[in-house]
Amino acid sequence: MTKLISKWNYPTTVRFGAGRIKELPDVLDATGIKRPLFVTDPGLAKLPVVASTLKILDDAKVPYGVFSEVKPNPVDSNLTAGIAVFKKGKHDGVIAFGGGSALDLGKLIAFQAGQTRPVWDFEDVGDWWTRANSDAIAPIIAVPTTAGTGSEVGRAGVITNEATYTKKVIFHPKLLPAIVIADPELSVGMPGFITAGTGMDALAHCLEAYCAPGYHPMADGIAVEGVRLVFENLPKAYANGKDLVARAHMMSAAAMGAAAFQKGLGAIHSLSHPIGALYDTHHGMTNAVFMPYVLAFNRDAIEVRIARLAAYCGIKGGFDGFAKAVIKLRKELKVPHALPGLIKGLDMDKKRKGLIADMAVVDPTAGGNPVKLTRKAALTLLDNAIAGTV
Repeated sequence: MTKLISKWNYPTTVRFGAGRIKELPDVLDATGIKRPLFVTDPGLAKLPVVASTLKILDDAKVPYGVFSEVKPNPVDSNLTAGIAVFKKGKHDGVIAFGGGSALDLGKLIAFQAGQTRPVWDFEDVGDWWTRANSDAIAPIIAVPTTAGTGSEVGRAGVITNEATYTKKVIFHPKLLPAIVIADPELSVGMPGFITAGTGMDALAHCLEAYCAPGYHPMADGIAVEGVRLVFENLPKAYANGKDLVARAHMMSAAAMGAAAFQKGLGAIHSLSHPIGALYDTHHGMTNAVFMPYVLAFNRDAIEVRIARLAAYCGIKGGFDGFAKAVIKLRKELKVPHALPGLIKGLDMDKKRKGLIADMAVVDPTAGGNPVKLTRKAALTLLDNAIAGTV
């Protein structure tokens, strides 16, 4: 692990390496946070990894509060409750600790607590972010415990509108955490299902960013290496949760995916978002289910690019070889091949399919797909993912 210690300033300051969670009090000093609100999810809050982290704060005599009312797909009532705790405790910053749900909600609490407009006014549409009072945004420290969303290095947070059952992306440059502690030791206790799902989320981010149209060679380069790291290390992390080297590389790949997808995402996410909002499925695992169907749909537009990617990753056979490698990886990780394997008792009628297709084509990620995602195409992809037909 000594060779996997570094300090990055792209896209923000990242203190990377095993054991660096011990530096949390120093990080608080560096960001000027005196009374942090520690935001995590309810499952993680019961585990030793949270207790040991809070002990670091106790030993440093840092006054803090804890908020853990976070759903796997965070909703606006979670945000409202978190803001109330933030204000009542007179907190001046947030430690967002956990997987994507806790990181996103923690960031949004720090962002929204000082605003006077509804959070939906800051959706990632045009320049809506300029409506926010930047001076009222509290500083954020992000501590990922999974390797998937990369929210720790992102400038946005995803939250579900409970009134409409739609996922919304809230964007502001100051949602980017000031400092990240990326300590792979914190991810050692992840169950296999979470390791697989979050890892496939990282792959989806890197893959869709690489395939998105437009010129962004920096994002492309980061995405390509992120894909390679996932193929090489995710099976190792899944097979042996204590493999710190594999865990470290996966934590890197997750951050790389989030740094790269400023270029764009695509139909994997466009379809995954409404499924997650309506059925409360694990986001990364839902991405994993849709991946081969969307790859096949996009083939004509991305075949040459995927052949280059496959060659870089040491995968033979060009596009076909890469597509087979994705399916092989899914099998190794016990990812369901079709949606009925992910959603028990799935019985999706024509009306529900139409709703999902309608939600998918207006999802902010749809515009990044290399082939235009029409309602008809979304319905076909959904049918394929239900039937398991690639």
